[in-house]
Amino acid sequence: MENVMNRRELRRRRRRRNQIIAYIVAGLVLAAILFGCVFVVRSISGAAQEGNGGVQEEDGGTAGVEVPTGETASEQTGLLEQTETSGQSETPEPTDISAQQENSAEEGSIQQEAAGEETLEEQISGYVEAMTLEEKVAGLFIITPEQLTGVGTAVQAGESTREALEQYPVGGLVYFVKNIQSEQQLKEMLANTASYSRYPLFLGVDEEGGQVARVAKTLGLENVGPMAEIGASGDVNAAYAAGATIASYLKEYGFNLDFAPVADVLTNPDNTVIGDRSFGSDPALVSQMVAAAVQGFQENGVSACIKHFPGHGDTAGDSHDGQVETDRTLEKMQTAEFLPFTAGIEAGVNMVMVGHISAPGLTDGDKVPASMNEKIITDVLRKQLGYNGIVITDAMNMSAISQYYTADEAAVRALKAGADMILMPEDFVTAYEGVIAAVQNGTIDEARINDSLTRILRVKYGEELQQ
Repeated sequence: MENVMNRRELRRRRRRRNQIIAYIVAGLVLAAILFGCVFVVRSISGAAQEGNGGVQEEDGGTAGVEVPTGETASEQTGLLEQTETSGQSETPEPTDISAQQENSAEEGSIQQEAAGEETLEEQISGYVEAMTLEEKVAGLFIITPEQLTGVGTAVQAGESTREALEQYPVGGLVYFVKNIQSEQQLKEMLANTASYSRYPLFLGVDEEGGQVARVAKTLGLENVGPMAEIGASGDVNAAYAAGATIASYLKEYGFNLDFAPVADVLTNPDNTVIGDRSFGSDPALVSQMVAAAVQGFQENGVSACIKHFPGHGDTAGDSHDGQVETDRTLEKMQTAEFLPFTAGIEAGVNMVMVGHISAPGLTDGDKVPASMNEKIITDVLRKQLGYNGIVITDAMNMSAISQYYTADEAAVRALKAGADMILMPEDFVTAYEGVIAAVQNGTIDEARINDSLTRILRVKYGEELQQ
């Protein structure tokens, strides 16, 4: 308050000073004009005297001075009034100035935010345009460090990692228990890996809590527990806290992506694959929990990835071992399975994982897995649910895919269906080269690749990964 009063007093002093200066200037101008008028009148009078025998010197000399002097004084009075009036309008009362400054600051902030968004989009567009086709395609893959470098087990990032990233600037890497030895080792490996990449990398892990807690278990950290327990508590704040806790320790080690939380509604009690990884069987409750967990992750600097669309909770099989199918119809899924995904999308989730689930009830009998099915990714997830973030496949080396499709065929089909990123193809180089060939022969439009890359870079260069 004291500072505000001081500023107001300074503004009053400046206003008085400006008014005094205005009066002085006006007086000087008036004096100059009067002097000029006297000089002109005397010159005219002298000329008249020479022409008329000096008659006007007594009779008209004084009158000749008074008339222009009166006019000039009147003009100067008007000028002075204008100066005062102008000064008052330009120097309003302190309360008016404060309000104007606040309004100006708000307008400027809005304009800067809009300009910032435009700048980010322009920068991303520039990055995409400058990239070669090979760089673009590489950026659509998240693979293991072993797939990148060819080593048996990666526990450090050195020259081989640098060279591999130069050749294949992939979109990200995913790590497992075998890659983690100690806190310091993990930090150094991730930091070095990130420093070697010419573009920002997703550095991801499966860290759901409960039975899927690779980092917490390996490093002896506190496990937030299974999501089923949090769901049973009915405490939405606990779901947020779980996401925030996991994100906090992951970010400390260098991760910026977690393939969590599970958004599946456990509608099949015999489903042991999902089991206690789900928040429960009540779609409304699961929706609240998923939204809170997503916020917990992303507000603490780690991108969340909800999974496994269109919903793995009703299945009985495991897509790691073979084909998995659900007989749920579109109408049933709209009232159950889709609700947590919609909640996660509304919470601003950065990534959605599409599972290898056949759902003929959504596709007029088509049993192609969701991860490669255009009707499920584009028609349902994109159009019906309105999701425009990153869509990533589940791991493509699972038997549900690898038993029926080659690595390149699966990658091409997934991208054509609307996926943005391919997770862990059975053979990375084969899949990578297959996508390049598909673009070159027209099977995939390069604009389709650009769209996906733009979504990916929008997240990578956005605030979520810059905290």
